[in-house]
Amino acid sequence: MPSVKKDSAVVLVGTKKGGFIFHSPDRRRWSVQGPYCAGMPVYHMILDPRDGRTVYAAAPNPGEVWGPGLYRGRLGSGLALSKAAPKFKEGSGLALTRIWHLEPGLPDSPDTLYAGVEPAALFRSDDRGDSWDGFDALNHRPGRENWQPGFGGLCAHSVLVGPRDPRHLVVGISSVGTFESRDGGESWTTENGNVRAGFLPNPYPETGQCIHHLTWDSAGDGSIFHQNHCGTYHRGPQGGAWTEITKGLPSDFGFAIAADPLHARTAYVAPLVGGENRVPPKSQLAVWKTTNAGRTWRRFTQGLPGPAAYMGVLREAMATDAKDPVGVYLGTNTGQLYASRNEGESWKAMSVTLPPILSVSAGIAR
Repeated sequence: MPSVKKDSAVVLVGTKKGGFIFHSPDRRRWSVQGPYCAGMPVYHMILDPRDGRTVYAAAPNPGEVWGPGLYRGRLGSGLALSKAAPKFKEGSGLALTRIWHLEPGLPDSPDTLYAGVEPAALFRSDDRGDSWDGFDALNHRPGRENWQPGFGGLCAHSVLVGPRDPRHLVVGISSVGTFESRDGGESWTTENGNVRAGFLPNPYPETGQCIHHLTWDSAGDGSIFHQNHCGTYHRGPQGGAWTEITKGLPSDFGFAIAADPLHARTAYVAPLVGGENRVPPKSQLAVWKTTNAGRTWRRFTQGLPGPAAYMGVLREAMATDAKDPVGVYLGTNTGQLYASRNEGESWKAMSVTLPPILSVSAGIAR
């Protein structure tokens, strides 16, 4: 197994049949390790940016009859189950089925890890995943009994931790909406102003929006990009209602959105035709980029498949690295993995023979 050199770009890919780790010192020739958790769905896999060496993965635990498991290991080595997975309190009437998203804490909390799970809830560990505590004010919020699952389930799939303040938390739940806390999870507000739910009789309800993915704008001021079932949005540092930025895109539907880590107000999306036909518009896989928080968009297709391309891109299947120029990575539900080493201008296949891709994340080895 080739070692992972310091400062290499690392791309972690969760698939329906295991996790794979690609790494390259120059982003031209890639080595691959895996599969990890072979034969099992790996819903999310990350390289901890705080040390650039710890890998976390969310996959089933065979010892608990395919219940959820949290796996941990060192880059270049194997992964092992942590001592515990998140768990609802006895008597809650809730039973955790899977972990959808893993989110590291801030650099000054090197052992803190958050998990967004199904049925929708948020948990925190302060010992690298060996024990967990839930956020009761969100997980047992009044009215929860009225939450309805989206096509992929009732899942908390987007977890944001404030880049300047760990007490600032944002969670996206489909198909319920966005929730925000500014007091470390003691209280939560719904943050769905101006977000359409076009599939409901009231298209602008307090909750019921189908959030597909949330990501911080790298401005670091609390601004957020948001891909929804019904549009693409941006919210500035002042918070409040979202601004729809769908104009200029070929559709208002898509799952993945990734922010550029080096350039503020810059993000990438991969639009699909719609909820009833989840394939690229005009059967050409394309990535669209904004550099001004969605006022304008550019379309990139060089090196991507099409026409006659009918794959999809799931919510976690796009990522960026922090090298200069920024690398962008895209995975499909038919097993192709693409990379751009010039901020989306052109693309090359890293692999075309993977199992269906559930998640893609990127980091830098330390």
